[in-house]
Amino acid sequence: MAESPVLGVIGGSGLYAMSGLSDTRQLEIDTPFGKPSAPLVLGNLAGEQVVFLARHGIGHHISPSEVNYRANIYALKSLGVKRVVSISACGSLREDYAPGSIVIPDQIFDFTRLRQRSFFGDGLVAHVGVADPLCAELSSLAAQAAAAAGAMVHSGGTFITIEGPRFSTKAESNLFRSWGMSIIGMTACPEVFLAREAEMSYAIMAHVTDYDVWHVSEEPVSVEMVIRTLLKNTAAAQQAIEHLVHSLSGLPAPDCACSRALADAIITQPERITPEIRQRCSLLVQKYLE
Repeated sequence: MAESPVLGVIGGSGLYAMSGLSDTRQLEIDTPFGKPSAPLVLGNLAGEQVVFLARHGIGHHISPSEVNYRANIYALKSLGVKRVVSISACGSLREDYAPGSIVIPDQIFDFTRLRQRSFFGDGLVAHVGVADPLCAELSSLAAQAAAAAGAMVHSGGTFITIEGPRFSTKAESNLFRSWGMSIIGMTACPEVFLAREAEMSYAIMAHVTDYDVWHVSEEPVSVEMVIRTLLKNTAAAQQAIEHLVHSLSGLPAPDCACSRALADAIITQPERITPEIRQRCSLLVQKYLE
């Protein structure tokens, strides 16, 4: 490949069925952490290379807890991707974040329990800082792109990730509201933290599909409700991606803290790292172990 994609997009398989995307090809990639959720789709959009990945597989057959988040992020990293945007559905925990709007959160609360949440371990220890887990620069560009697509955009808010696959009880939903959470979903974690470990800028375009189950005057969230709203929002998401690619065209590689996340994070002495672990994580850490 002549050049690295300017953007990696993780979301539903319908995202890349857009008229402006050309010269598409599928890439079957294997990683030291297994296979990604689906073949990666590489194409040309607005004169730039972009790569798409269906998080839940083609036909949405992978549960949120079963997604191989490590393989997905590693596969994008192996293509040279430096900026990643997640497109996901979410429920609103705030009255003012109404269904149909797009939220660009600036904070994450991880309430998952069953997922492989780090590339590191097995003899290689890294403590990565994630005080601000979402890239401020990319998030700002994503918000501008969504607004240019005509969407109602809310910048800021805390995104709580629950394990799923079930929806919340009313008690849980009201507790999350009392904690100050803004939106709720099932896939932001550990994806956001793995992107930081891979030194990639990461932002979320969260499409509000419902008011979860807390809202007394609205019907509780259901699969039918989520799909109905997502289908309405697909065109806006596609347009937002195209606007974002336009804004990224010609920009240099990110020079924010995201791109240097491992610089002071690896604590294991290099001589203690086995050849097997060094090889498995070489794409991520080799420049710091030379």
